[in-house]
Amino acid sequence: MNAPLEAGLQPYILSDTHGGIATLTLNRGERFNPLSRDMISALQAELDRIAADSLVRTVVIAGAGKGFCAGHDLKELRAHGDLDWQKELFDACSVMMLTLTRLPQPVIARVHGIATAAGCQLVSMCDLAVAADTAKFALPGVNVGVFCTTPAVGVVRNIARKRVMEMLLTGETIDAATALAWGLVNRVVPAAELDGAVARFAEIIGGRSASVIAQGKKAFYAQVDLGLGAAYDFTGNVMACSAIDAAAQEGIDAFVEKRAPRWEG
Repeated sequence: MNAPLEAGLQPYILSDTHGGIATLTLNRGERFNPLSRDMISALQAELDRIAADSLVRTVVIAGAGKGFCAGHDLKELRAHGDLDWQKELFDACSVMMLTLTRLPQPVIARVHGIATAAGCQLVSMCDLAVAADTAKFALPGVNVGVFCTTPAVGVVRNIARKRVMEMLLTGETIDAATALAWGLVNRVVPAAELDGAVARFAEIIGGRSASVIAQGKKAFYAQVDLGLGAAYDFTGNVMACSAIDAAAQEGIDAFVEKRAPRWEG
């Protein structure tokens, strides 16, 4: 199923589901897949659809063409001097980014080429990220007079503040090895091995209980910004409930009996 089609153009998002893996490909590769208003809307629609699809176990976000995502469409931003329009765009983008963390399924960014500004933000908001060794990352808004304020929200929750400020203040790119060392991505592999590395994560996740993954992901993002004591109070309750859940009973029994677990969901 593909995302809504603009008259005379290809869909903004190419959607393919196979073996429990839903791959959503940003489909404006000739322009490095900018997060225009229509692109954001199309991606939001696909994420909302997938959230209710119990057959999807993992989501992969990819980009067509030579790069992952160049961020917001600067030509579109420049064409609209209306503050309300601008607010609606950035609000819609923020909702879409939050949807990635609220989705019950894990989301993996498949990054090649450039991931800049809101494209770098998109990487940071995915649960996992795998990059080709030729990938480049940047928060370059300062170069065109638009500080990358919203992209920084996601990126600073991945890497240290001073490193984010370096990216924000200089606008310079970092390579894939640096992104790995700083914690923005999980793996860096040769471009030819990118799909295989993404598939390996998806295969591992697919072998776990979907309900356990969904509960665990939800709890992780709920606690991560709490104070230390509040985080332990919250997660202690979650763990106690999880320990008496049917999935835990099956998983522990399987471990004790030295067999593979038989997950119901």
